[in-house]
Amino acid sequence: MDALSKIFDDIHLNHSEYIYLQAQGTWAFEYAEQSAVIAHIILYGQAHVKIHHQSLNLNTGDMLLIPAGLQHQVMATANQKLVEVLSIHSLFNGLRQDAIEFGQGESEKTLILTVRCQLNAIMAKPLVNALPSYLHIQNALSDEAPEWLRIGLYFVSAETRRTMAGKNKIMDHVVSIMVIECVRDYIEQMQHQNNWLNALIHPELSNALAAIHSQPELGWTVEALAETCCMSRSKFANLFNQIVGETPLAYLQQHRLRLASQLLKQGQLSIQQIAHQVGYSSETAFSQAFKKQFELSPSQYRNQ
Repeated sequence: MDALSKIFDDIHLNHSEYIYLQAQGTWAFEYAEQSAVIAHIILYGQAHVKIHHQSLNLNTGDMLLIPAGLQHQVMATANQKLVEVLSIHSLFNGLRQDAIEFGQGESEKTLILTVRCQLNAIMAKPLVNALPSYLHIQNALSDEAPEWLRIGLYFVSAETRRTMAGKNKIMDHVVSIMVIECVRDYIEQMQHQNNWLNALIHPELSNALAAIHSQPELGWTVEALAETCCMSRSKFANLFNQIVGETPLAYLQQHRLRLASQLLKQGQLSIQQIAHQVGYSSETAFSQAFKKQFELSPSQYRNQ
């Protein structure tokens, strides 16, 4: 399995929900920060967004993807007068069919399809940190948009109007595909920069990342990881550090500890079993590394 596919396996995008927001006149809504992927699709009309000290305008056919689920506000215009702000965080209730109508006045209507998809925040941390606070895809429904995006959005729009069995699972898959495609397009645009995302598709380094994420329990050394890339130890180590921003073994340890935190939350394995499952030869070495990273011992982390 390639590195990017394994990353998305680890993140566990699931439990997709959506709401239709029918706004008219003067209106505004906000979303409180949460560990989830949020997407706003402007089916018709216009909107202005304020997110992470930035502002942007959305038009018919635009899609705004917020990978980390940051707090943000969406309103009719950039300079509108203050109105009561609708909080949409609590409005999600599975796959909701009825449109939520709000706003004051009789001006042009705006219809927004907002999709929320849960993710594993700790496992998603490297991806979220590497992506910008939002991805703005303009004219996603036009003939000039990438074919995968047009098909995906039309499929989402059609599926939200159906009530057939298996709908939840289909939505999870469709949302996952659209997120992956958005990330792939972003990586293509940034491919000449040194960052973790580019390492995922690097013709040599991607093999090492895939190995780490597929089999973190193995006793990887720099030499062994270099062999997966058909490179010398020194060339591999220098290239990895240059593009990823840390040494191969430091990256390996971070990934192991993230996995361990999830196993501790699940509570099904002993600390010793978890230590061995994520590649530590002793419980003591694992506990010391874990406490240094999370400032809690494994048992304290589990109890919390």
